[in-house]
Amino acid sequence: MSESQPYKQERGNIQGDQIIGEKYELWGKITGDVRIIEGGKFYLRGAIYGDLIVEFGGRVHIYGHVSGDLMVQRGAKVIHSGLVSGKATNDGGRLYIDKDGLVTGKVKTLRGDTEIETKDVYDENG
Repeated sequence: MSESQPYKQERGNIQGDQIIGEKYELWGKITGDVRIIEGGKFYLRGAIYGDLIVEFGGRVHIYGHVSGDLMVQRGAKVIHSGLVSGKATNDGGRLYIDKDGLVTGKVKTLRGDTEIETKDVYDENG
C-alpha cells in the first residue's frame, strides 16, 4: 500500500465486529469489537461501542471514545488522546497516552513500552 492512498472515511453507523487492515478514519460509530491488523492505520474520531484490539503492524490514534477495553499487542502502536471507558492493556506494543487521553479503568503494561504524559494541574494557590 502506498503512502499516497487516501484514508477511507466513515461517517455512518456500523453494526457488528470489524477487521481493519487499511487506512481508515472513523467519524461515525461502530457497535462491536474492532481489530486493527497489519497494514491498518486507523484514526478514531467517533466512537466504538465495544473493544479495540490493535495487532502486530497496526497503527491507531484515538481522538474519540472506546466504550470497552483497549488491547495493544506485540508490534502495534497506539497514541491515545480520547476516552477509553474500560482498561488499557499493553501486551508488547507501544502505547502513548497524551495529556488529553483518559482511561477510566486501569492502565496495565504486561510487556512493551507505555508512556503516560502527565496532565498540567492548576493550583489556585500558585
